Amino acid sequence: MSKVFSSLGVSADGFLAGPRQTRKDPLGEGGEQLHRWMFETPDENRAEIDAIVDAGAFIMGRNMFGPVRGEWDEDWRGWWGDEPPYRGPVFVLTHFPHEPIEMEGGTTFHFVTDGIESALKQARAAAGDRNVSVAGGASTVNQYLAAGLIHELRLHIAPLVLGQGERLFAGLSDLNLEPVSSRTTSLVTHVTYRVGR
Repeated sequence: MSKVFSSLGVSADGFLAGPRQTRKDPLGEGGEQLHRWMFETPDENRAEIDAIVDAGAFIMGRNMFGPVRGEWDEDWRGWWGDEPPYRGPVFVLTHFPHEPIEMEGGTTFHFVTDGIESALKQARAAAGDRNVSVAGGASTVNQYLAAGLIHELRLHIAPLVLGQGERLFAGLSDLNLEPVSSRTTSLVTHVTYRVGR
């Protein structure tokens, strides 16, 4: 059976985004620094960068998809421009129905209104033999961890303390994380855990 993984940029104090997220600052204050390693030292981190989008399907929360709240009252197509990096089906968790959005490069956003298990079932069907990635944000990943539905957690730990924001593991206390691998480069430490209960 395919694996469900989550690959996340995180601060040393456990935040996936900083405080006060806005359209101009979607990762919150200081949150952009979590991903410096991807853009400033890509050659050092090529394997990890490539692995982030190496899945057959993706799941994300509505907040990760964009800033629109409530009913879909504007034509929002994601933060990533006309050609998102996913190049496959992305299942967006939401309470408000929306028709699929096809983008350039093979990404199609599908909107799921009946919960995390339904999104995972649809993502597994779309992925076939390939893995499924729970891309974020923090609330979505925490829900999947709490339900025991993530097999592998890949953390890209930036040497940065945000102090507040969107925290990984919020409300979780009974996870068993088994270290699988770790590697440090100039701007980040990559740690992979197998997740158990």
